[in-house]
Amino acid sequence: MQRVSNCILRVNDQILLLKKPRRGWYVAPGGKMEAGENIKDAVVREFKEETGLTIHNPELKGSFTFIMRDQEVTKQEWMMFTFYTTSYTGELLEESEEGQLEWVPVSDVLTKPMAEGDRYIFEHILKHDEQVYGTFIYTTDFKLIDQDLDPSRPE
Repeated sequence: MQRVSNCILRVNDQILLLKKPRRGWYVAPGGKMEAGENIKDAVVREFKEETGLTIHNPELKGSFTFIMRDQEVTKQEWMMFTFYTTSYTGELLEESEEGQLEWVPVSDVLTKPMAEGDRYIFEHILKHDEQVYGTFIYTTDFKLIDQDLDPSRPE
């Protein structure tokens, strides 16, 4: 199972997002963990590779399982560990190999195009202090068909 770590960096009521070229969706910078790597080391390394910034004191705020299904058959499954921080050093890359970096006002983050599961994650982490755990089930064309969050998402 693939493991991914990412981090929401909030500075002066802005969030650093990465716009991925494939779908034009916004994500928190991060990426695949290496064999034997712990989740905190992975998020610091991946964040720096994608942004040029070194994040400080990232706190784990969420752990998630993502499943992609074609009808009832699981085609892909991965885990994502989402961190949050407000502290960094370094200079933002002018160009990232992974996509376009953009500082987005907190008030606009949820209006950006993104995977629906990511929208739930951003919504929770930006509004609550407690950790969130969840499972998101998608079709192979990234349509969200089910989710289970703890704590559950308020309606």
